[in-house]
Parts: sequence; structure tokens; C-alpha cells
Amino acid sequence: MNCKPRVAVLLAAYNGVDWLQEQVESILLQEGVNVTIYASVDRSEDGTEEWLRAYQEHCPALCVLPVGVFGGAAKNFFRLLRDVDTSKYDYVALADQDDIWCSEKLLSAHQVISSGVADAYSANVTAFWPDGRKKLIDKAGTQKKYDYYFEAAGPGCTYVLRCDVAQGFKQFLIEHWQSASAVALHDWLIYAWVRSVGRAWYIDQRSMLNYRQHASNQMGANTGIKQLWRRVRLVQCGWYRGEVEKIAQLLALGNGQSAGIHPDLSNRLFLIKNFSQTRRNARDRLFLLALLLFNIY
Repeated sequence: MNCKPRVAVLLAAYNGVDWLQEQVESILLQEGVNVTIYASVDRSEDGTEEWLRAYQEHCPALCVLPVGVFGGAAKNFFRLLRDVDTSKYDYVALADQDDIWCSEKLLSAHQVISSGVADAYSANVTAFWPDGRKKLIDKAGTQKKYDYYFEAAGPGCTYVLRCDVAQGFKQFLIEHWQSASAVALHDWLIYAWVRSVGRAWYIDQRSMLNYRQHASNQMGANTGIKQLWRRVRLVQCGWYRGEVEKIAQLLALGNGQSAGIHPDLSNRLFLIKNFSQTRRNARDRLFLLALLLFNIY
């Protein structure tokens, strides 16, 4: 009898034909699990949909959904989480189109979740560039009381959710579709919802995939001055605070509370006093503290 855990891998694609083969094959070669890939294509001009449909012809483990127009990775992933029937699987994992997974990525997630340590899993990644550079992206700091309001659990392409958790998030998504689909970063909202309903999340210190960096990355790794400046500008224009407030309001609604933002999160003095509970990484906590002290956030 084949008792390998069954994993539904939700892959969002857009103009990714140059990278899809490496990504898809690294998913299909996962050790110790049975995978089915569900691919959703945001209408592309480079043959992404055609490549996936051709691959599907000889790969029963790949299912390509009807093409759509989403305008961003978050809406594409929300479509996958809403529309794919994942109830028959043990786990639901997310995949970008351009990474390369370590062969034991899903098995490692299964071992952690099945041990009872957590209900959801993510991991560190190794960013790599066309010129051969590599850098570990460490997101595995100790989780804090309020961190999920201010950051994701790392790149969403490392996320693995136990089936019942994925089903719970799907229901939350359906009930609050208009507001949820307005959130810019799906991985941030997923982590926030899981933590807000009291489920345990495990962030693996090991790097479980090679995280490709290129000009088309929607966000990319937070390394170097260029990426830091990009994030500073997002704070200055109010984008970051706006996303925090969207997520806080959604979580309040999902927990049967009023739609108003949690008072602690709109209280600058409270956040200054409790800045040590806002981010997992010490550098990020100090950065947020500086924003609060100078009234930029």
C-alpha cells in the first residue's frame, strides 16, 4: 500500500516560461510524498500557458486551470486557494514559477507537521542571482507576539499547510473575498490568519529551496541597498501601514470582531513600548522602532 502523504502544490505563473521546467521538475522529484501540481496562469505573452499545457499532456500529476487575468501573484494564489479542491490531500503547498526546490522540502514539512510541532510550515531559502552569487535569506527568528501583523513567515513559496488549516483559510478567503483579495502579499495574509486563529507555525532554519532573483521578481530578497531603499519608499508612501491595517481589519472580521483596526496597532506609543514583539529579526525591529520614533510609520 502506498502510504506517502499527498500534497497539492499550488503554482502561480506569469511570463515564466524560461524557468518553469526547472521548477516543475524539482517539485515532481520530491522525495517521500505524492504530489499533484495545480497551475494557474495570469495571462502571459511568452508561451507560459502553452508550455504548461504541453507538459500536462504527458504528466498526469500536473493540472492547468483555465487562464485568468489577475494582475499580481497574490490574486493568482488566492484564486488557487479558493478554486482548487484540496480536501482530498494531506497538505497544501505554494510554489512560485522560478525557484528550484530541494528534494526533501515537502518531506521535511510533513515530518514537522505530523510530529505535532506545528500546523503550518515554512523555511529559509537561498537567494541566487544570474552572476552566480548566493545568499541565505534567514526568516527563522523566534516568533513574536505581534510579528504576524507586520511580516510574513518568509517567502510564500516555502509554505506548507496541513489540509484542515488550508480549508479553514479557504473558508475565510471566500467569506471575505473582496477585502482579502485587496491584500498585496498573500504569504503575509496566510501567516497572519494562521497565527490569529491560534494555530502553530514552524519556520525551518534550513534552506529548502533556491530562490531565483531576476528583474521580474514581484518583491525578491531583501538584500542590499537597492532593496532596502525600495522598502523605505513603500513605508514613506504609506503602503506598509496600509497593508498592516488591511490585515488587522480582516483578522478582526474573521474572528467575529468589529471591522475597526485593533487599537494597539494604531497606537504609536503602544508599539514603541512593545517594539520587541513586532518583528522576528532584531534589525527589522530596530528599523520599525526608528520609523515609529520619527513618526514615519
